[in-house]
Amino acid sequence: MIDHSKLQATASAKLVVDGVSKWFRTARDTVHALDNVSLDIAEGEFVCLVGPSGCGKSTLLDIIAGLTKPDQGRVLADDQIVAGPGRHRLVMFQESALFPWLTVLGNVLFGLKLKQELSKQDRLQIAHDHLKLVGLEKFAHANVHELSGGMKQRVALARSLAPDPRVLLMDEPMAALDALTREQLYGDIQRIWETRRKTIVLVTHNVREACCLGDRVILMSPHPGRVREQFRIDLPRPRDINSIELASHARAVTSALKGYLVSGAEE
Repeated sequence: MIDHSKLQATASAKLVVDGVSKWFRTARDTVHALDNVSLDIAEGEFVCLVGPSGCGKSTLLDIIAGLTKPDQGRVLADDQIVAGPGRHRLVMFQESALFPWLTVLGNVLFGLKLKQELSKQDRLQIAHDHLKLVGLEKFAHANVHELSGGMKQRVALARSLAPDPRVLLMDEPMAALDALTREQLYGDIQRIWETRRKTIVLVTHNVREACCLGDRVILMSPHPGRVREQFRIDLPRPRDINSIELASHARAVTSALKGYLVSGAEE
């Protein structure tokens, strides 16, 4: 019997991005990636960052994760300054980044190594529970190369959730998948979020995807990256990405994005 109190002392975390700016300097040039970005993300909120290439979405995600340090400003997770990577903030990337020498179960177990308070049996049970959560319990002993792209991303999602992070950071995890597989994952992610209520920050180029998944869509503009507008998506879940109501929200975001791109080109 697993003592779930060991895993879920805090289900999620609030995030504060406070005046974050970032420059990348090379021998030839200096790129102003982010300019005075501020955001408040509530505990258990699902927030999506959208915008064109060069708007700093992934850079901002890396700073929230602690993988990159801001040049100005700060990020706080539960009122603690983020100074580096932490076990309570996990990142899921566009590529599944699974270990090919491990089985599906082995990959999920790998994410539980930091949970030293758990017994081996507890880790096995948690890993199996999370494979069931993403619908892959029958593939526990399969090799990674035997899986489709969508199945690999499901394993990556299970691996990210198994250690019970307070924040899940997702960097375009569906970008390389076909449309049907993406839609299946949209359903899975909504169902899991409803159950677990993790704080999630998702980076995507896909406006409909953002409106399908997020409580709030943050629109960013490039050169340098700035927060331009925020959209509250008040549709009930589960959401159908092909619904008329969702399309209406997506049109509003897309229209604003086009407006900022046109005004930026004219400056």
